[in-house]
Amino acid sequence: MDTSGATALPLELDKFRLLAVPFAACLAIVCGLIGVSPASTSPPSKDSFSRLSARANAARDAERLDEAVTLYRKALALRPSWAEGWWSLGTIQYDRNVYDEATRAFLKVTALTPKNGTAFAMLGLCEFELGKDELALKHIRKGADIGLQKDPSLWQVVLYHQGILQQRKGNFQAAQETLEDLCLRGGQGDDLANVLGMTLLRMDSKNPPTPGSVDANIVVRVGRAECLAGKKKYDEARPAFDAVVKENPSYPNIHYAYGLFLMELRDVAAGVEQFKQEIENNPNHVLARLRIAACLYKEDSAAGIPPAEEAVKLDPSLPFGHYLLGLLLLDTDKSDRAIPELEIAQKTYGHDPKLYAALGSAYSRVGRKQDAARARATFESLTKQAENSNALGNDARGGTAGIPIDGVPPPH
Repeated sequence: MDTSGATALPLELDKFRLLAVPFAACLAIVCGLIGVSPASTSPPSKDSFSRLSARANAARDAERLDEAVTLYRKALALRPSWAEGWWSLGTIQYDRNVYDEATRAFLKVTALTPKNGTAFAMLGLCEFELGKDELALKHIRKGADIGLQKDPSLWQVVLYHQGILQQRKGNFQAAQETLEDLCLRGGQGDDLANVLGMTLLRMDSKNPPTPGSVDANIVVRVGRAECLAGKKKYDEARPAFDAVVKENPSYPNIHYAYGLFLMELRDVAAGVEQFKQEIENNPNHVLARLRIAACLYKEDSAAGIPPAEEAVKLDPSLPFGHYLLGLLLLDTDKSDRAIPELEIAQKTYGHDPKLYAALGSAYSRVGRKQDAARARATFESLTKQAENSNALGNDARGGTAGIPIDGVPPPH
């Protein structure tokens, strides 16, 4: 196959959904994506397969899609290892909204070409449409980790869907980071702003605001402001954020959202004031207290202990609260009190090397030498694992930087 005319995967963003794909261009790049060509194998019934595959490609290029699907199925029955054929069948069926068959096709592509990140991303997008959120997020992440074709619109589609899936799971911090990355890559529009606004305001994705309502207006304004921040246009973002907060000072989580934005600007004092205002509006706000405590760690750890203790009392099931409280107690030489808090956190953050560094220090201070030695050995082992993962190009943020709770990341 001649791949000299290969172009970027023609995926366009219309409300961040893949639209109809010109399949001639799609197949032109598939050799580069998959690394195979029809002539590279020698299956049985070679003449029949050659005729069927050629007719399938011609029908696809002429947009006779019903005929193309039938021919691809027949050709693939003769040569199940034809990765390009599965790719074409999957792409056609995705565009025709036949997501179950598209899913099966992309599963075949990923099995035949496990280093094809774009195929994993397409598989995840199909699963998204089928409501299989866990699988969709898994495969979209895997595709991004392996690497997608260098096509801006494809990255926008993938990041948008990944952000939605993270927001649905309640992983608001991860969703915010993903959607801000999308903004930085050129994503825009009110669909993106709505999801980002709901993420910052910690809204349930199952109960979005009614279009045209006051709530919807607040959400989209918050999302637009944060998208500007994602683009590093802070001079535009701050007044936009400030205006919507001043006009809606009692709206749930609006001060918390603004506080997060101000922390991005490194305006810690102003961010803390916003978190305090959120607590005035909502006296049971746990995360606002944890944000304040995290800001005070190392700066004035003793002052950070009361808000951390309040947060743990309000929600003892939140592991990060125990982690942060343990760090604050350790930093103020209250090692005996720090240890049980850190041990609770260990149940969740057992792969975080920094947790074991803190535990090792706490055990040592109270004379538990064997426990300290074990904690330090675990710290060294996990640190080496993380370094090896980074050397292989993997995302090793299993510890403090990648806590999957909406998390306030532990302070550094």
